[in-house]
Amino acid sequence: MPPALLSARSISKSYRLGAALVPAIRDVSLDVRPGEFVAIRGPSGSGKTTLLNLLGLLDTPDAGEVRVDGQAAADLSENAKSDLRRDRFGFVFQTFNLVPVLSSEENVAYPVALAGLGVADRRTRARELLGAVGLGEKGGVRPDLLSGGQRQRVSIARALANRPAVVFADEPTANLDSKTADEILDLMRRLNEEREVAFLFATHDPRVVERARRVISLTDGRITEDRS
Repeated sequence: MPPALLSARSISKSYRLGAALVPAIRDVSLDVRPGEFVAIRGPSGSGKTTLLNLLGLLDTPDAGEVRVDGQAAADLSENAKSDLRRDRFGFVFQTFNLVPVLSSEENVAYPVALAGLGVADRRTRARELLGAVGLGEKGGVRPDLLSGGQRQRVSIARALANRPAVVFADEPTANLDSKTADEILDLMRRLNEEREVAFLFATHDPRVVERARRVISLTDGRITEDRS
């Protein structure tokens, strides 16, 4: 079995709501290994997005430890965490989060530009990725002229731009119709198999759960089931 790409040990996270402290994640431990296709499922308020944000180093636990490639996240500077998010992680959001004034190709190339790749190389990579998600002819089109499914495909291509080890997908099918959602999930599964990139979903969509090779169930911030 390969070593864990991501590890969480007894992590907890609470948020303040007025005078009250509301727990979101409670004493969660898990490992995610290279090439996995994992669904974290649970109802609204179960802590799915918080757990994804903690594992993706977008937030910091109040207690416990997150490790990436065996290295404790708490030992990393903010710049080092930012570099990890850029180089090792990809993110797909339910609201797409594309830059509206940039073309599809420019949106995909943006993370590659941040990594310092030259103009010709990042253009080549962006075009290859748009072709891989079935949008090779849409490189010059801005997001507002694309359908929801096409925008999510651009978002997936952008998430893969720096050849990450893991893609975090937060409710990626929430704003899509059933047919488009099925197509997007089939695309993610294919990319997982072809590129050996791990996918970690926060979802309450049964279609995601059906396709997952491993399902982690959250209830009130705690893991209640973890099955392959």
